[in-house]
Amino acid sequence: MKTVNKVALLAMLSSLVSQPVWADEAAMQSLKGKLAQLTSFQGQFEQVVHDQEGNELQTGSGSITLAQPLKIRWQQEMPDDTLFVSSGETTYYYDTFAEQVTVLDTTKLIDTTPFVLLTTQESGQWSKYNVELDRHQYLITPKNKVDSQVEQLTLSFDANNEGLAKLTVNDISGQVSTFSFKQSKVNVPVKDSMFEFVIPEGVVVDDQRGSD
Repeated sequence: MKTVNKVALLAMLSSLVSQPVWADEAAMQSLKGKLAQLTSFQGQFEQVVHDQEGNELQTGSGSITLAQPLKIRWQQEMPDDTLFVSSGETTYYYDTFAEQVTVLDTTKLIDTTPFVLLTTQESGQWSKYNVELDRHQYLITPKNKVDSQVEQLTLSFDANNEGLAKLTVNDISGQVSTFSFKQSKVNVPVKDSMFEFVIPEGVVVDDQRGSD
């Protein structure tokens, strides 16, 4: 009887230890499946930023357009006018107030922010992050070897159209930025010109594509 109880106990402990691993893998496949069906997404967003104590620091608004693979257009309109555009290979970040454009290699952005995961199914990039499913929210966290500016990305989907509903970013400074999406359109045709960017004349250009 004791032997049976011991076997049952070991089996239970084994399942408890192994369950998070399976849960992470299942959550990752579930999230990748949802994103694979999201060939494009457009919407407006409202942003709220809180500090570590929960105090509101800033609010903002803007628009977002996503398309597979690795195409992003993120226009921040308030409080500052900034534009983040990725054509798939090259990413541009334009700060109109500073009159500066930063040029980046899109694939390397995976190492600093999991946000780009929303537009790629590439297993090598996903392997750099852990994914958990907490009720209806996906929690994405970088693995130890990833030097990320983001500690956790929390993502939830709209139950009506399967588009993005809310995105929360916990960064390494302790600030929490929450983006709530509205007026969204899912899987509608998006012109490639939405993801093109021409560097304005007279701005400072910081080309980081050749740097590690």
